[in-house]
Amino acid sequence: MYSHGKGRTDTDLIDIGHIDTVVIGAGHAGLAMSRHLADRGVDHVVVERGRIAERWRSARWDSCRLLTPNRLTRLPGRAYQGADPDGFMTAAGLASYLEDYARSFAAPVVESTAVTEVRQLPGGDGGYVVRTDRGSWTAANLVIATGYHAHAQVPGCAAGLPPDLVQVTAAGYRSPAHLPEGGVLVVGASASGVQIADELRRAGRQITLAVGAHSRLPRRYRGRDIFWWLERTGSLDRVIDDLPDPARALREPSLQLSGSDRAVDLGALRDRGVRVAGRLAAVEGGVVRFADDLGATTAAAEARLRRVLAGIDDHVAGSPVPDAEPVPPVLLESGPRTLDLRRAAVSTVVWATGMRPRYPWLKVPVLDGTGRIRHRRGVTAAPGLYAIGLRFQYRRDSTFIGGARHDAAYLADHIAVRRAARPRRTPH
Repeated sequence: MYSHGKGRTDTDLIDIGHIDTVVIGAGHAGLAMSRHLADRGVDHVVVERGRIAERWRSARWDSCRLLTPNRLTRLPGRAYQGADPDGFMTAAGLASYLEDYARSFAAPVVESTAVTEVRQLPGGDGGYVVRTDRGSWTAANLVIATGYHAHAQVPGCAAGLPPDLVQVTAAGYRSPAHLPEGGVLVVGASASGVQIADELRRAGRQITLAVGAHSRLPRRYRGRDIFWWLERTGSLDRVIDDLPDPARALREPSLQLSGSDRAVDLGALRDRGVRVAGRLAAVEGGVVRFADDLGATTAAAEARLRRVLAGIDDHVAGSPVPDAEPVPPVLLESGPRTLDLRRAAVSTVVWATGMRPRYPWLKVPVLDGTGRIRHRRGVTAAPGLYAIGLRFQYRRDSTFIGGARHDAAYLADHIAVRRAARPRRTPH
């Protein structure tokens, strides 16, 4: 076990008793929450099923890098001060960065401790019992910081694929060497899908990429990284309350980028020999069928890209910045409609079809019909129950490494006010 600060030991974990706040998850959001709670003098513990930043250690492929440049790796009380602010941190590098961050303020992290059940205590003022595989706490407040990307979404048609076909999710993929020889069908064309397809193609594999909705952006524009412009134009700061259609914003496709200057848009992949198809529509024995929607999908992505670039151009009008370099359109009219897996010698399917949160241990009625937490800025209807790290929780960058600090500050203030309003226990 690994524990930061507070003098907690293995034996302390058994029926530890009452604590003000339990934070579940020691990724960047949970650690941002911990720092803000510590700054406000709130006694708390951060429970982690594995190690600090476990998902970055064990659920990313070997060559994975952040999509955001290092300069945007901002946490409460710490900004990136390294030698490569315009570079892109590896997943392993981020895990080390977060571990060092936790150590810097003696975050009370208890590692290798899996939460097994969370229930409300009797009464209407909140309070929770948090059971783990190593003991239990009771707490006035609970913060769920397990992240938005907890469980891979694999469509039901996967069950119809031939049983000898290897199937892995993007979270389970490591490198070309870990897959059997043969062709690969990659399903999903957001950041994970296009990067994995590109890596496999560079390794000499025959790749078919099934494309769904996605958002394409250039890595650089007008001499700057695209995220520099998104921040400068206020796009990352936009709050969900200011959007005309918040529900639509929550459904926005993920970005089609890589953590390098290497282009991974569909045009670049096609030029490198990747077969680009429409959305996976059906599996019939050993034959996969694709929808005839590639033209519509790429046209929608193109329209989104042009709106973003036009906003940047308007923002810099009259300013001494480099002229806008051309960003060639990617409009693919059609692709293959079927793929016979055996004839094409396909041995593997990589499901890069997105992630969703999952809370099998949460026995408090705060989930909606899709299994997502109902909340307002991370505050749920259950007194003292909060969430952080959700997609567009309040700001557009809420799920980014540098964005969670804003939500953490808001929730820590909420917890501090709630604590001040509680009656003080008087000793007997």
